[in-house]
Amino acid sequence: MSNLLQVRVTGILIENGKILLVKQNVTSDRIWSLPGGRVEQGETLEEAIVREIEEETGLTTKVLKLLYICDKPEASPSLLHITFLLKRMKGNIRLPSNEFDKNPISEVLMIPVNDLVEHGFSGKFMSIVQENFPDSGSYKGLKTNIGL
Repeated sequence: MSNLLQVRVTGILIENGKILLVKQNVTSDRIWSLPGGRVEQGETLEEAIVREIEEETGLTTKVLKLLYICDKPEASPSLLHITFLLKRMKGNIRLPSNEFDKNPISEVLMIPVNDLVEHGFSGKFMSIVQENFPDSGSYKGLKTNIGL
């Protein structure tokens, strides 16, 4: 029996007006995404995002706060998407090994927040980041409501 619900975590790390992104095939029209991934059995949400960021970018981070909880019910399985604001504790950006990844990451970059649209993100999402995450810590319904 397959899972009826998948829980995914993504992390937003901003330093000096730049946001951490990873380059991989997200959708047919977007190749950059926020780092993150699936929560594994036995993991807390915080453990999952810290692990994913370390695996994908080489950075050790800590969760500063919950930003948004969203749904993507049209996904198969249905998706619960949880986004956290992170702080870098240590480490330098590096590429992951991609050893077991079906969708490998080809680049990890800090890009200016103002360039998010040029990297395939919606204007809505860029505005949310620029406005320092209004309504953070809340359930936002569909993932599209935060422009993702």
